[in-house]
Amino acid sequence: MGTKKYKVLLYEAMHAGGTKLLESECEVVYAKSFDEAHLISLVGDVDAIVIRANGAVSRAVIDAAKRLKVIGRHGVGLDGIDLAAAKERGIPVVYTPIANTESVAEHFVALSLMLAKKMKQGDSAVRQGNWKARYDLIGTEMRGKTLGVLGFGRIGQQTARICHYGFAMPVVYYDVIAYPEAEAELKAVRTGMEDVCRQADFISVNLPLLPATRGCINASLIRHMKPSAILVNMARGPLWNEADVLEALKTRRIAAAGSDVFEQEPTPGTNPLFTVDNFVGTPHMAAHTDEGMMRMSMVAKDVLAILEGRKPEFPVPGSVG
Repeated sequence: MGTKKYKVLLYEAMHAGGTKLLESECEVVYAKSFDEAHLISLVGDVDAIVIRANGAVSRAVIDAAKRLKVIGRHGVGLDGIDLAAAKERGIPVVYTPIANTESVAEHFVALSLMLAKKMKQGDSAVRQGNWKARYDLIGTEMRGKTLGVLGFGRIGQQTARICHYGFAMPVVYYDVIAYPEAEAELKAVRTGMEDVCRQADFISVNLPLLPATRGCINASLIRHMKPSAILVNMARGPLWNEADVLEALKTRRIAAAGSDVFEQEPTPGTNPLFTVDNFVGTPHMAAHTDEGMMRMSMVAKDVLAILEGRKPEFPVPGSVG
């Protein structure tokens, strides 16, 4: 390691701000693939691991990392980290829970506007020289419509904030936790998941991926939505059943849907969702603004804090440390 005190494995490159911070004290090495055997071959002498959206810090990887002192998550979702295995080893996990809040909330609004204003169809028409499409592509406004938020954590609340103050949208939400301060600020009403779907014109999916939430956006739930509803998944692909969403789009059971995430990632270009004109997808890029990437790379601060025996700012709740 030369003169560097610590060794850190990055699963993927990250913003120069956080990288330089790590490089000031650590030897930084990079994974060449997310194959578990390859990762295991790299972790024998590392003090820290930093993971982004891809790959996994599995029990086998943790067991092989005999010197491991901290796991950093560049982002929010923790489903790629075996938290139980880390806790058994006494290895703290740190993350960046507020880093991508604005980026993802804005992305919901962008997808919603694309769908509501039929921008995808309009772009396609004008590229084909079909100017008369302007008479057929009649959109809808967001202003005054009801926003339904499934999962009212930081991102869900910021989404509600933008929509409430920017578009005068009433807000209803579902969450296992009540948020009275946000309710007071946004005049938001907490209710059941089915009731959110009945009331909402625009629905933002922001739930964590848990055994209880996997596949919860399905035909049974969709039947409670308005035919004019626009559904946007900003959380994790396996939260919804893509086949059920596709059927709802084909039959116009709902007006449109959008997603930044997919059941399988990377999703193939042959995904049937891409065959319907009332769906818009993006490649899990909502958090990828320059500002958001910089903020997420600052997981480096907490990784160094743990390595140097200091208290981290953003430990994962329930994590050791």
